[in-house]
Amino acid sequence: MQADTQLLQGLNDKQLQAVTLPHVSALILAGAGSGKTRVLTTRIAWLIQTGQTSPMGLMAVTFTNKAAKEMLTRLTSMLPINTRGMWAGTFHGLCNRMLRAHYREAGLPNTFQILDTADQLSAIKRVMKAMNVDDEKYPPKQVMGYINSCKEEGLRAEAVDAYDGHSQKLREIYAAYDQQCNREGVADFAELLLRCYELLEREPHIRAHYQQRFQYILVDEFQDTNRLQYLWLKLLGGAHNSIFAVGDDDQSIYAFRGARVGNMSDFQREFNVQNIVKLEENYRSHSNILDAANAIITNNRNRLGKNLWTSAGKGEPIRIYEAYNDTDEAQFIVDEVNMLQKEGVPLGDMALLYRSNAQSRILEHTLFSANLPYRVYGGLRFFERAEIKHALAYLRLIANANDDTALLRIVNFPPRGIGARGLEQLQEAARQNECSLWQAATNKVGEGKLGSKGLDGFVALIRQLVDHAYGITLGEMAELVINLSGLMAHYQNDKEGEDRIENLQELVTAAVAFSNQDLGNHHNMDEDADLLTQFLNHASLEAGDHQADVGHEALQLMTVHAAKGLEFHSVFIGGVEEGLFPHEQAAYENGGLEEERRLMYVAVTRARQRLYLTYAQSRMLHGQVRYGIASRFIDEIPAELTKRLNSKPVSKPYAAGGQYNNPPTQSSSTQSNFPFKIGQSVRHGKFGEGVVVSYEGNANDLAIKVNFGSAGLKTLMLEYAKLEKI
Repeated sequence: MQADTQLLQGLNDKQLQAVTLPHVSALILAGAGSGKTRVLTTRIAWLIQTGQTSPMGLMAVTFTNKAAKEMLTRLTSMLPINTRGMWAGTFHGLCNRMLRAHYREAGLPNTFQILDTADQLSAIKRVMKAMNVDDEKYPPKQVMGYINSCKEEGLRAEAVDAYDGHSQKLREIYAAYDQQCNREGVADFAELLLRCYELLEREPHIRAHYQQRFQYILVDEFQDTNRLQYLWLKLLGGAHNSIFAVGDDDQSIYAFRGARVGNMSDFQREFNVQNIVKLEENYRSHSNILDAANAIITNNRNRLGKNLWTSAGKGEPIRIYEAYNDTDEAQFIVDEVNMLQKEGVPLGDMALLYRSNAQSRILEHTLFSANLPYRVYGGLRFFERAEIKHALAYLRLIANANDDTALLRIVNFPPRGIGARGLEQLQEAARQNECSLWQAATNKVGEGKLGSKGLDGFVALIRQLVDHAYGITLGEMAELVINLSGLMAHYQNDKEGEDRIENLQELVTAAVAFSNQDLGNHHNMDEDADLLTQFLNHASLEAGDHQADVGHEALQLMTVHAAKGLEFHSVFIGGVEEGLFPHEQAAYENGGLEEERRLMYVAVTRARQRLYLTYAQSRMLHGQVRYGIASRFIDEIPAELTKRLNSKPVSKPYAAGGQYNNPPTQSSSTQSNFPFKIGQSVRHGKFGEGVVVSYEGNANDLAIKVNFGSAGLKTLMLEYAKLEKI
């Protein structure tokens, strides 16, 4: 049957080639903005319309339910077919469907239930309690991450290596958790894929059935597949089926979730893929933006290789702004946003991207002060984040021990063994004595009732915080709270706690900055209140309702990870400095720098017409001034594509966060003040080889921080350090 020419109308040559490939496995390298969703959907429609398969004879795998729905909606607009029964969905959704059909062979009850993340964590806690496992030594969230990581590698407990007592105990918990799930007839998300893979591997007749049925398998976002997802696809593909894999190795940015960019080259080799179609024509951005993205990503090795281009013209140069400090950087962005608005660019078509969530705090504060509506996309505003609210609750108890709301939030966080029954008794005691929970708690201390040493420990902790808080600065108080409360240690044991730790450290920065600003500038502040109370009021105001409601026009704030798949007229990428972007941790991780470069590539390609890259000579991090230099990613962009914007002079030179200081006398992008780049390898006569982490101090008394591996982190006076470049 011939395809309707209207179906293929408007496709460019490479898109047409991809859509009309014969029954062979193929790799479609789909660059940012190259129309991959259209290619994928049109490929399905073309296969059905030409009679090569029926709607039920193919499988389409996506990474989100939203993407699957969009694909089916587009398909029904192309062809008069019913898509209800089609096998199109996420890996987990499709595996769930197979397991429902073959529950006996999979060893599951026909009504098996799926555990969401909260349910899984609760189940793990029950297992650990039954095993008398210390949840401080083995935090349940960390155990959950371990179990899921094992499953995503295709490993049951008996197949996992245990090198010491700690890993042996983790393996035992995993085995006991599996046994409990089997007894109760439940499966977590990772289990769906692993159980389905084991089913297909163990039962040749079931595997043969699906291999014969799905002769065409189409996979979206192939660069984001993990090891087990790839092995599952290999089983379904068999020796004769066509796997149409669409992805972009340059946009593989989810290694921390288990994504394995190497799956693309493995697929090419193991399926003997001869057809690699590169979709390089971009329909989103002007060529200056694309040329910059190409120049950055070219520095990564082992790429499959492609080069984005457009017929839309060069467009505007990329604007690079070097700020004195983070406050100056944020104000510059606000000024540019206001100017773009006057030019007719809607607020909702502008985005402000940052590498880590902690960077949003100073940006949110400046937007709030400027009365500019904003929305944090895919996340919470700084002062709404759980770890920040926990720390603020401790500060609130220092300011007012009778704050029952604050006490209830953190009386058992981090966990200290105070159960629901103990809290009920405490609340009942407060009601009977008509007093605050704190007063009731102090009355109970030493009684040994409530069955909790934890309550005694909590009361002692708050008293210790109050004692230590006397006579110290607000910044020192914030640092005291996050360390002495156990919050920092708690999140260090959390697999995904890195962002939370950075946010807590940024709270120290916020406190220091608040202390150094003129209190008269704050809204609705009581001049008679102490500084801590004023800071807590400030935090409450900025956590208020200023964020724009859904549907209202607002500037979009988000991390680069959250921005993937989105596009905007104008994009600001803030904090493009060594140690921030690329993140300083990248220097210690295998492939970390290449992943950071892919993140930058994703960030740059979000912009359609205007792109700003900003960085600061100094910014306050963790409550201290840190001097920075421009990211290597800025240096990788050809100068002819950019327009450098100089910092405007200020009446008094100041460092980050409102602290007055002497900034570097020359541009921080020069080598005179900073002879070593952050992330650069150096050698020291005593400590050996290390990696530059950051600079501290001022231009006349500059110190350099270097991580020397076995010797640890050292702060050296730059003038006397005698470091050598490696």
